Amino acid sequence: MTRPRFIPHDYQRDGIIGHIQALRRAGVYAGMGTGKTASTLQALVELDLVEEVFPALILAPLRVAKSTWPDEVAKWANFQHLRVSVITGDAKARLAAVNRPADVYTTNYEQIPWLVEHFKEKWPYKTIVADEWTRLKSFRLQQGSKRAAALKKVAHTLSPRFIGLTGTPAPNGLKDLWGQLWFVDRGVRLGHSFTAFRDRWFQLGFDGYSLEPMEHAQREIQELIRDVCLTVEGLPVDRPVTAEIYVDLPPKARSLYRDMEREMFMQLAEDQEPITAANAAVRTGKLLQIANGAIYINDDRDWEELHRAKIEALDSIIEEASGAPVLVAYNFKHDLERLRRTFPQGRVLDADPQTIRDWNAGRIPVLFAHPASAGHGLNLAEGGNILAFFGLNWNKEEHDQIIERIGPMRQKQLGLDRPVYVYKIKARSTWDDRVDDVLTGKGSVQDIFLFALRRAKDAGLLVAD
Repeated sequence: MTRPRFIPHDYQRDGIIGHIQALRRAGVYAGMGTGKTASTLQALVELDLVEEVFPALILAPLRVAKSTWPDEVAKWANFQHLRVSVITGDAKARLAAVNRPADVYTTNYEQIPWLVEHFKEKWPYKTIVADEWTRLKSFRLQQGSKRAAALKKVAHTLSPRFIGLTGTPAPNGLKDLWGQLWFVDRGVRLGHSFTAFRDRWFQLGFDGYSLEPMEHAQREIQELIRDVCLTVEGLPVDRPVTAEIYVDLPPKARSLYRDMEREMFMQLAEDQEPITAANAAVRTGKLLQIANGAIYINDDRDWEELHRAKIEALDSIIEEASGAPVLVAYNFKHDLERLRRTFPQGRVLDADPQTIRDWNAGRIPVLFAHPASAGHGLNLAEGGNILAFFGLNWNKEEHDQIIERIGPMRQKQLGLDRPVYVYKIKARSTWDDRVDDVLTGKGSVQDIFLFALRRAKDAGLLVAD
């Protein structure tokens, strides 16, 4: 099926007021990594100058609700005045969060039924923002998910404003649009029921079950929704679009990480060994394992899982891709084992040429590859344009080479005018950032270690001089 290309709102023609008015009830279609979060926050801040938009409720996948939105608010000076409350966790934590005075409340989609039931007619949120809006695509008036059904009770009535955000509005075709657009206009543009939408623009496929759009469907649907849909275009295609996805280590993993880090620094101070790349790789190996979520516990290479924070972050990336293939770079063998257990639909890049053929033919939704196995000569660009680093290692050549396998030049050679997205999943306040500094040329291994030693002294991890 042809993926619809939505017509952007004309900012230059209508100015900022037109942009603000358009966001009263709108769907925003912006590619992965285009800054939907900060753009929406800015629009809300500006809209609040002329009418009341806060408190706003942000619906998002769990990790995005817990970290991405709060982090964006903290990152930019424009949003420093906004108070954020994250509604996640057990019942006690959620109750504390909803009662905390704030401008922006974030929560995951699974909490919608609880939240609607908790407030009933006293629903307080002036604006609802649905991040990863496609999670509402299955909504139907008489059926569909419990989350969407609960949201229906407050959308258009108790919350006068709704904004949907997605990078992939119709990953499986035009049929995905009705459920999402209903929350924007209550069925005014695409029909008051899915049945009406289906009967007007679709016909049964050859299998007698699937829906195929009629010839006039895309043109008519696009024209009908153009006044309530914005698109962000113009991403650079000559270099990868890189996004850093941060996760927080759970308390037990953080405690183990600190103990391991202190032991490493003490060992460095006592031995007085030269700081070399080889030593850096050995001494930080355990820390990078902990950051990824598992650690080897003996020489037999048995391992133990410590947390799933990066697994959950990768799950969000794959879900946001909405069916587009994702290449996943892993570091340790236990990374691969955990990834294969969690994503059984994935396959491993191996020596079999058929694996590459299947990937480039679009038959592999998730491909796991160690950077060392995806070196010079391989062309994986036809199969996808999304790469996620589950873990990082010190080898800059391998790092650069796996990016190049789907990189902009490879895309152009195939005549594909599409951006390349690179996601780096990092554990906050760990050596993930220091390794990435080396990979991106911000410092040598020795410089990074000397800096880390000074920081360790300041933090009290290192006592010896």
